[in-house]
Amino acid sequence: MSKAPVVVIGIGEMGSVFARGLLRLGHPVYPVTRDTDMSRLADELPAPEMVLVAVGETALHPVLEAIPEAWRDRLALLQNELLPADYADLPGPTVISVWFEKKKGQDVKVLIPSPVFGPRSRLLIDALATLDIPAREVPDDQAMAFELVLKNVYILTTNIAGLRVGGTVDELWRDHEALARAVANEVIDIQEGLTGRSYDRDALIGGMLEAFNGDPEHRCMGRSAHARLQRALAHADRLRLDVPTLREIARAQAPS
Repeated sequence: MSKAPVVVIGIGEMGSVFARGLLRLGHPVYPVTRDTDMSRLADELPAPEMVLVAVGETALHPVLEAIPEAWRDRLALLQNELLPADYADLPGPTVISVWFEKKKGQDVKVLIPSPVFGPRSRLLIDALATLDIPAREVPDDQAMAFELVLKNVYILTTNIAGLRVGGTVDELWRDHEALARAVANEVIDIQEGLTGRSYDRDALIGGMLEAFNGDPEHRCMGRSAHARLQRALAHADRLRLDVPTLREIARAQAPS
């Protein structure tokens, strides 16, 4: 008996990894690119097993606004910088915090197991397992919110501190721990403001260090670092938060 189809919106490096795993499970995969008419495809596939939104974080909300109504209760999201408010209006989405890296011309590199929550968690876990990528289901939406904040703390701390010192995550913690902690705490302030919750800071720092240990040679400053810093500062301004370390790094990056 054939398995139900899966729609993957965005067939970049990350979307392609999930598509490969889903194909290995036996699910037909229908890719959605910029040239795809989603409404027409939804007429042809009104009840896919899952619709995985694998676009980058800056494209997420425009894509969600264009999702056909028939697909809205079948969505799975994997973006960086994701928070519960981003999907609060969606009926029961599945959310995964991706802790593996896939770059063009390179194999997948796993840092730690990827946490996932939602009705299609098992499908994502099983698909990744076919590629030897570990994932784990978390018990509830509150636990998933913590996992999303943890990933944001990791990404924003490494990227923003990397603007100042460059290097790897191992070098960041070994040689610049005070800077890393200062950035991380200001990032946590922002995350708490955005989610309206407080978090165990020691647990967040500990989770970040676990990810550091998963790939000590990971470079701190990705190509999105400048944009991430500017988004963080915009959030801080809106929340009226004092983030002196982030502002100092931003001033140092400004053209003279």
